[in-house]
Amino acid sequence: MDPREVQLEKQGLVSGLGARASARFEVKKAGVLLYGSATIAASVLDLIWREFDAAHQPIGGFGNLIPGHAVFACLIAVWMIIGGVGVLWYRTARFGALALAVTYFIFGMCCLPFFYAVPQRFGVRFAVFLGLLDILFMQLILVAAALILYAPFAGPGSSWPRKLPLVSRWTFGLGSTLFGLGHLINGEVVAPMVPNWMPFGAKYWIVTSGIGFVLAGVAILGRVLDGLAARLLGLMLLTFEVALIPLILAHPKVHVVWGSNAYNLVAAGAVWIFASSVGRGPEHRGHELEANVAQVSSVS
Repeated sequence: MDPREVQLEKQGLVSGLGARASARFEVKKAGVLLYGSATIAASVLDLIWREFDAAHQPIGGFGNLIPGHAVFACLIAVWMIIGGVGVLWYRTARFGALALAVTYFIFGMCCLPFFYAVPQRFGVRFAVFLGLLDILFMQLILVAAALILYAPFAGPGSSWPRKLPLVSRWTFGLGSTLFGLGHLINGEVVAPMVPNWMPFGAKYWIVTSGIGFVLAGVAILGRVLDGLAARLLGLMLLTFEVALIPLILAHPKVHVVWGSNAYNLVAAGAVWIFASSVGRGPEHRGHELEANVAQVSSVS
């Protein structure tokens, strides 16, 4: 028996089935660590700047329209830190996952008014609505990841965990496809994030990553090597740090630049959380998720 399995069973955290599954899916542990720790990092940044990251936390787009904006941003940041810490430990994973699911869902709903306001300013064009959908799904994939973490703790009479695999598949699959189309159609928005020192020019990397997003999305939706596609999608997001970290060095006092790095890591973790749930039945998946959260706790 694997030493980690013995350790987990001694702690009484998971069943033997869950521990064996946990040992086989290291990517899940990495996903939980990234998702939780990067959420904490993004929240600490909000505390430092005393504001939301408007580019990745759409509620920040309302700015001073929110009474006590700075105080409210700090309160939400503390709440998200609690949630981020919570998902890293088994005993608090249920609360942490629920807290982050609610928060990211609220961020997503804050995108909806922009579907009316933005076209009024920039015109009713496909590229405009595509950009808005990208912003919305940036939040929805984080909600789906939190719900995947929460699912093992749902009561035996709950029916929604059985529906979650289909919902999460469409969320990540459609989201990835939209992100890719966004790169291909609205490439000028992404271009400033590509460092000048990278070979072949910004257009090459924008198109390449856009195609990668679309292929991953189609694979996830079509259930063709979907687990591999999701793992590679998370890996591609991590490679984006090559472009994002230099932006911090160039603009160390800009909140959005720091927030871009933090969000990218949260998204990579969310994709790997989804990847570990692909192709498993609800009961088996529940044991796996419980085991991985427990294993993160034991390492931490």
